[in-house]
Parts: sequence; structure tokens; C-alpha cells
Amino acid sequence: MNSQTSLDDVSLANPVISGREQRRVREVLESGQLAAGDEVEAFEDAFADYCGTEHAVATSNGTTALHAALAALDIGDGDRVLTTPLSFVATANAVRLTGATPVFADVDARTFNLDPDAAQRRIDQFGGDIDAIMPVHLYGLPAAMDRYRELADRYDAALIEDAAQAHGATYRGEPVGSMGDAGCFSFYPTKNMTTGEGGMVVTDRDDVARRLRAFINHGRDPDDGSVHRSVGHNFRMTDLAAAIGRTQLDRLPEFVDARREHARRLNEGIDVEEITTPTEAAYKRHSYHQYTVRSSDRDALADALARVGIDTGVYYPTPIHRQPAYEHVDERYPVAERLTDEVLSLPVHPSLDTGTVESIATAINTTSNDE
Repeated sequence: MNSQTSLDDVSLANPVISGREQRRVREVLESGQLAAGDEVEAFEDAFADYCGTEHAVATSNGTTALHAALAALDIGDGDRVLTTPLSFVATANAVRLTGATPVFADVDARTFNLDPDAAQRRIDQFGGDIDAIMPVHLYGLPAAMDRYRELADRYDAALIEDAAQAHGATYRGEPVGSMGDAGCFSFYPTKNMTTGEGGMVVTDRDDVARRLRAFINHGRDPDDGSVHRSVGHNFRMTDLAAAIGRTQLDRLPEFVDARREHARRLNEGIDVEEITTPTEAAYKRHSYHQYTVRSSDRDALADALARVGIDTGVYYPTPIHRQPAYEHVDERYPVAERLTDEVLSLPVHPSLDTGTVESIATAINTTSNDE
């Protein structure tokens, strides 16, 4: 690494919280209504409008959003849910928490997302007996939703979008989350927008929305709070979280635009043959929750960047099917396994300035030239 190249603690993530969020939280605190109330309802309405869906149901986090969506679509004991092994473990955990079985298929090496052709082959192995398909829009890049809609319709399977990392992304002009039977988001602090902790399920189906509202609230009848018609959980969002979320949602377009501009500069600035920058087809709008490259010597690159103050991350170092909790899975998914040795996420958050982004690209180029 060139000793002249130096940056001062460039973090991988930096949630943008302003005085507007703080004022909204103070207003909720002063109101005395801290649990789910009008603020949550207003946030749900605004998020449904943003996604272009009929309904949005707020939850306590992204994992409970996935769990609730699966349950609301009657996924449970004995069912199979096709998904990706390259994701945060919550994707598969939510399936298992319903009593269903996650079934994996390999990913596309260019997009990092579930490979539709591999998904078809996996379904064929079960004679078409699949109950749900749950693609993940990994790192903010939309999965091939037209292919998954086709597969879901062909096999009479529910289609659930894990959009936990893809706020603001679109596929053929449609917002992610709006193309399946349900779409699930996370508002963890590192996401494109945050509520501190929180989640959301969006859907156009009235029946699914009704079951969601019951499931996240102890099975309570949405029309009669004294009646519990089913067994549910307490997966509710608080008004405090929703107050942050409403303000963050107003700013989400600017956050995503900033991430996309930083990604464009990195794409143009990184000039190393051994490093593959992210792909984005013309009909996909990447929201760049993570700007993730592939490197043949990932660990050396991460170490070199750390020496000049640039934080990086590996999402994910171990595919789900190789985790100890999934040791019962015998199948291998070679593309996903190879990618976990190569992927490296670089800073792309909105708090970065142009000069810092360009310096990150320069540092990468300098590192490679010095080797």
C-alpha cells in the first residue's frame, strides 16, 4: 500500500439521524402513547404508498416480518420453502420457525441472487411439490421477479420477497416488495432507512393483511380486540420506532440516490482486473444497501484497506447451509460457497462525500498495483 494514501476511519455504515427524527421522537414521548398507535398506522400508510401496495403491516424487526408473512400465507409444518443459501440466516430461520423446511438452490455468480434456473431444477427434484418461493434481493439488487412469479403461478406456490436490504430498489419499474404475495423489509440501523429496530410486510391481498395483523398481535381479531381467534405473537412495532421511520421514509429517496451516486463513482474509479464490481441490468434499479465486489484475494484486500482506515465487511463469510444450525443439510451449492470466499462490501452510505468515495477507489487501485 502506498504510504501516501491515508483516510481517517471510513466506516462501512453510518445511520443518518437528524434533528427531524429527534423532534418526532420527543413528540411521541410527550404524547404518552409509546406502544403501537396512530404513529404506527401513519407509518404503515406511508410505506404502503411508497411501495405501491394496498397494505403495510409494521413489525418489531425484519425477522418477525418474514415469520409473520410466512404464517399469514399458511406456510407451516410439512411445507417446503425454496430460498437462497447466500443471505443472512434469518431468511431460513423464519421458515423453520413456522415449522416448514427451507429448501436451497444455488445463486447466480453475477447478481449474488437466487438463480432461477437452479431454482427450477430444485423444484423438479421434488416433482413440483413446493409451497412457497422466497427470493432475497441481496445487497439491494432485485432478484429475477418475473421468473419467480412464473414459477410460483405454475406450482401454485406463495411468493414472498425478502426485501430486507432493498428499500428503494425497483424491478422493471415496480418497487421491490410489491410483486409477490407479500414483501418483507427490515429497518435495522445499517439499512437504507431505519427505525432503530423494526420491520414491515407489504401486500395487495386483503386476506393476508388481516391474518398478518392478527398474528403480530397475539391472534387478536382486528375488528374486536377482546377476541383472540388464533395463537399469535407480540411482533408489534412501537410508536417511537414508527416516528423515526416516517421521517426516514421521507428521506429515503435522497439516501438511495446518494448510495447510487457513490456506487457509480466506485464503478468508474476501480480499475483492477482481479476485482469484479457489482452488476446492474437496465431493468433493475439497485439500491446499494451494500456495494459488494468480488476479489480473488479478498482477505488481503480487506487488510490493506483497513491499514489506511477504510472499513469493509463480508456478507456473508459462511453460507446458510454450512452453518452449524443447518448441519442436517447435505446438499452443496458451489457458487454460493465460492462467493463467500470472494465477496467484500465497501463503504457506500450517504454520509460519505465525493472525495472520500474517490479516495476509496484510489486506495483499492494502489493496493493492487503495489502487490
